[in-house]
Amino acid sequence: MAGVTMSTEFCGIICVNKPAGFTSFDVIAKMRGILKMKRLGHAGTLDPMATGVLPVFAGRAAKACDILPDHDKTYLAGFRLGVTTDTQDSTGTVLSENGNAVPMDKLLSALESFRGTIEQIPPMYSAVSVNGKRLYELAREGKTVERPARTVTVYSLELSDYDDESRSGTMEVSCSKGTYIRTLINDIGDALACGGIMTSLVRTHACGFSLEDCVTLEQLQKAAENGGDFLPFIKPIEDVFADLPALHLKGAQERMYRNGVKLDLDRIRVPAKSERIRVYGESGFIGTAVPDNENGILKVERNFYL
Repeated sequence: MAGVTMSTEFCGIICVNKPAGFTSFDVIAKMRGILKMKRLGHAGTLDPMATGVLPVFAGRAAKACDILPDHDKTYLAGFRLGVTTDTQDSTGTVLSENGNAVPMDKLLSALESFRGTIEQIPPMYSAVSVNGKRLYELAREGKTVERPARTVTVYSLELSDYDDESRSGTMEVSCSKGTYIRTLINDIGDALACGGIMTSLVRTHACGFSLEDCVTLEQLQKAAENGGDFLPFIKPIEDVFADLPALHLKGAQERMYRNGVKLDLDRIRVPAKSERIRVYGESGFIGTAVPDNENGILKVERNFYL
């Protein structure tokens, strides 16, 4: 099978192991140069200090970024108790220090109240917009503004290791979209009356992908220098929709669907009670659709191959 060259715009996902010191936008900018493609998007912003899974959607696959069914993510976070900073992590300016001892059993007890559905106030150093302005822009101006709390879900929160003397350790967190891990650690520190900051962060899972699925920017750069065969690194866009029920169309029905015709639900075999489905034609994956049971039609949500 011929390799994908730098001049060819392909449709697929490349999972990057984001290096420390890069913003998610930095990764996209770097990959535009490596892949010679402009149409790129990513799923889930990572702070510059964080590393780990950053799915990058290339070509027509970029249309999937706002309709991904799996927004849950898993992190391995380093932390230190007894200190607070203005960024809630080790890159910020120290605001307070506290010498209170925190034995492991006390920490484990505190973690219990941070599992499940919780409320978080976004940190000032974040990309959240308030009244049309990014919070980090206001923070850099020395301003602090009211931020409405957000409801997020922490599916699991486990202590991986902890040292009583240094009050440092790591925890594994599986959570919903929009959860700030540094805020979670800050709030745990507040619950322990000593403060806490995040010292490292690795995203180990996102959009159904893991670190084992990732490639480095260096590997991509080397592939570009060796002729531009990125095929070994490209994952099909349909992978992120793998948990949705599938509908297979043939012949006239496929041609009608590809031409934007709304299909009659009584004439196709849509999986029962499906809110969203992935649609295939005789040549493979086409895109996603939404059954409109009230009007008895199948509506196109997003097509990637027309």
